[in-house]
Amino acid sequence: MRPAGVVGVRHRGGKAPAISREIDGARGTPPHRGVNFARNRRARETESRRGREHATATRLGSVRSRRLDAVNTFGRTLLATGALGASALGYAAGIERTHWTLRKATLPVLEESSPRLRVLHISDLHMTPNQTSKQRWVAALDELEPDLVVNTGDNLAHPQAVPAVLRALGPLLDRPGMFVFGSNDYYAPKPKNPARYLLPSGKKKRIRGRPLPWRDLRAAMTERGWLDLTHRRRQLTVGGVTVHTAGLDDPHLKRDRYSEIEGKPPAEVGLSLGVTHSPEPRVLDAFDGDGYDLVLAGHTHGGQLCVPGFGAIVTNCELDRGRAKGPSEWGEHMRLHVSAGLGTSPYAPVRFACPPEATLLTLVPRSQRPEEHPAHSITGTPVESGTGVG
Repeated sequence: MRPAGVVGVRHRGGKAPAISREIDGARGTPPHRGVNFARNRRARETESRRGREHATATRLGSVRSRRLDAVNTFGRTLLATGALGASALGYAAGIERTHWTLRKATLPVLEESSPRLRVLHISDLHMTPNQTSKQRWVAALDELEPDLVVNTGDNLAHPQAVPAVLRALGPLLDRPGMFVFGSNDYYAPKPKNPARYLLPSGKKKRIRGRPLPWRDLRAAMTERGWLDLTHRRRQLTVGGVTVHTAGLDDPHLKRDRYSEIEGKPPAEVGLSLGVTHSPEPRVLDAFDGDGYDLVLAGHTHGGQLCVPGFGAIVTNCELDRGRAKGPSEWGEHMRLHVSAGLGTSPYAPVRFACPPEATLLTLVPRSQRPEEHPAHSITGTPVESGTGVG
């Protein structure tokens, strides 16, 4: 017996009809729609996956691009910095190191009744035998006709340099002069780690080279009439001014013994002048305490490697950077002049923003104003560059 509503139909071949399809059709789902829906869903999933993959690839590409740009930018910056550094080093070693400069300054340190006094301050020659242009330039300073020449040491940088120093000083040795010695008159320079100069002076280990012929240099200069002021007080009259002067052995090597020269200068002199190689504050305080008018020093090289707009990075002593070179005031009434010097160590033959220099000081009565003048050469141009070696 057949269920109600079902019609029995027999097809050819005796196969039963696809009742399920007829029933599905009766329910409203067309044949093959489920298959198409599945295909469409897979297509959408594939498209979505491809979209995600494309977006991911785009992001990764963007990240790689940014990283590559950053690497390229860093590389270009590094190359530019290297080129700039190489150019600066080339300038410091090949040009400025031999850019001999004469500076001028007026200092009010004399008694009111005194005439002007012209003092040539020379320091830190660090001479080697082959530095011919330096020798010629220093010898030509005699054309300035100074009343007094003061040499604040570090003349030598080579065991055979005494004749070269004497050639440089040449005609100046015929004028009234005085000197003290520095460490590089006693000992030859040696290679040093530049980082040492950033340490406080008290924490540096002393590195001394082989002995230099300082006795020969002293004998030659004193034979020509210059005064050796090492732990001595002397008095002389130059340019119509009576000068009381006292000097020390190099404080940088702790060879100074101020007790041997201590005491106030005579009241009747027109100028009291202290001379030292290294401008250590303890020495400057002692001169100031005794009432000296002016102290001349060297040693600092003016910083040697300076930053434009900032100045000296170091002074190689306890003196502050602001006084690394040129005139300044110290204590109650004393003036200080620190020469940037004319040389460098053979192991650090560079200068930057700090050319080698000598200074012509015009000393005037205290009632006048101090002045600093632009750098000049003997020929009147702002700066004269040497030729030849060193």
